[in-house]
Amino acid sequence: MPAAIRPGRSCSTLRGWAALAGLILLAGALDPAQAERADRGKPMVVEADRDGTIDTQRGVTIFSGNAVVSQGTMLIRAERIEVRDPPGGTRSALALGSPGKPATYRQKRDGVDEFMEAQAERIEYDGGAATLRFTGQAAVRRLRAGSVVDETLGAAITWDNRSQTLTVQGGAPNAANPGGRVRTVLGPPPPKAASAPAPRAEPLPLKPSRALGEPK
Repeated sequence: MPAAIRPGRSCSTLRGWAALAGLILLAGALDPAQAERADRGKPMVVEADRDGTIDTQRGVTIFSGNAVVSQGTMLIRAERIEVRDPPGGTRSALALGSPGKPATYRQKRDGVDEFMEAQAERIEYDGGAATLRFTGQAAVRRLRAGSVVDETLGAAITWDNRSQTLTVQGGAPNAANPGGRVRTVLGPPPPKAASAPAPRAEPLPLKPSRALGEPK
């Protein structure tokens, strides 16, 4: 029976959710446009095949076994999710995949029909450094109407929220990236909506001219 926990059970539980929310909100910063704003007001649900552990003394929350975190359009899947929020310490979170099954992240962008997707063997959020790092066959994609528009591939992809920069590192060849090289594909902007045609002017009614010599 999967264990599902929603925020609101206790203040100590919410500490763990707050750290996990940091991973979610910072992941949305992979694109200059913000993630779906309505997601913030939705309940956050965590599910896993095995029992979860919440250590309120150390501020450590762990879920493992096909762990799933969802909040509105946001969805994170991983074999293991660890959240650390020690009292007076730095907030951090880690999502680990399993062999042949990377950890994944997906969320809708705000105001447009686009989604951000990412996958890697490890997804790490460092609250102190304000960085989000994807390690191991990492890929970040932007989809529009279900089709990939932008894509970045590398052994490691790091987003620095303070400097607003994305860093991509190469690595050994693998099935997802046989050349081992970094790769970025940037798609064209969305087509502009066709402007509505101007309303057709009605012709002025013609009046018969007066004949010469006709009394006015």
